This record gives sequence, structure tokens and C-alpha cells, in this order.
Amino acid sequence: MNRFRVLLFVLLLLGLVVGCSSGTTTSGKMEVQDAWGRTSPMAAQNGAFYMNLVNNSSEDDALKSASTDACDVVELHEMYMMENDVMGMRPVQGGEIPVPSGQTVELKPGGLHVMCIGKTADFNVGDKYTLNLEFAKAGSMAVTVDIRETGEMPANMNMEGMNNNDGMGNMEQNGEDMGNMNSGNGG
Repeated sequence: MNRFRVLLFVLLLLGLVVGCSSGTTTSGKMEVQDAWGRTSPMAAQNGAFYMNLVNNSSEDDALKSASTDACDVVELHEMYMMENDVMGMRPVQGGEIPVPSGQTVELKPGGLHVMCIGKTADFNVGDKYTLNLEFAKAGSMAVTVDIRETGEMPANMNMEGMNNNDGMGNMEQNGEDMGNMNSGNGG
């Protein structure tokens, strides 16, 4: 009986260690690794989330949408280089992020990312938020996003389809103020 208790204890302890050390969430054969977001004070109206999407299946998939209670609107965005070495940000073409079979797609600063428009909370170091992801084939997946310290965005950034009203980085999309995009609160 004592051996059984010891074995059970070791197995439970092992499960706890493995569960706590993993930054991976899995749905079927789709994995989301290392989900994190930028710090961003409440005065900054927007934020961004990043992660690795790993497709371990034999079929192509795609991230179709995302949602969280931490944002009024969540969109899938990409950064791109415009004329005169100015970076731009726009919703992804086709409205989804492809995740080819057997490949990893990295959502990172300066590239693909999940854009949080209209934050409902401060994004402070150590905060955690649930981000709900919807994949074309893997279905729904809830991941925990850790807020981390990050640097500021490039000053040479412009957003396609967004109006820069005052030349100081204060952005507007579809007539709604999006805050100062040069203060580390997006992309």
C-alpha cells in the first residue's frame, strides 16, 4: 500500500511539474506556444499579443479570429514596409493567418500579431489575460497571455486605412481615436 501511495505521489508531482512548466496550449494537433502581450498603460488605448502557432497536423489550417475581455475589438494584423522605409500596419489580407501543415507561424513585434483595439484594462508586467483563438480546422482554443516588458514601436510607422490627424502618432481608424501608436501600445 505504501508503494502505491509513493508511486501516486510521484506521478502527481510529475504531472504538476510538467503542467506548470509548459507555455503551450494544444487543441487537436494545433499548438499555441509562448503567448504574450506588450505592456501598455490605460492611457494607451491599444495593445498587441504575440505567440507561436504550431500546426502538427497533416492539413493546412488558419487562425480566423481572436477575442478577449481585455479589448473592445480584436483583429489579426500584419506589419509591412511602405515607401520611404515607413512601416505600416493593416489587417491581414484575407482576414486570417494561414498556418501550413507541419509548420510554425511566429506572431511577433514588427510582423504578424493580434491587435487589441480599445483596451478595457491596463497591460502591466505580470498581468494575465485569456485570449480565445478560432482556427478554421482546429476549432476554438483559449490561451493565457502573459504581459511582459517591451520596448517602444518604431517612430517611422504608418497605418494603412488609418488617419494620422496630428502628425504626432495619434491614430484614428474608422473615425475612432486609437491613441498614440508611438508609445509602445500596438503592433
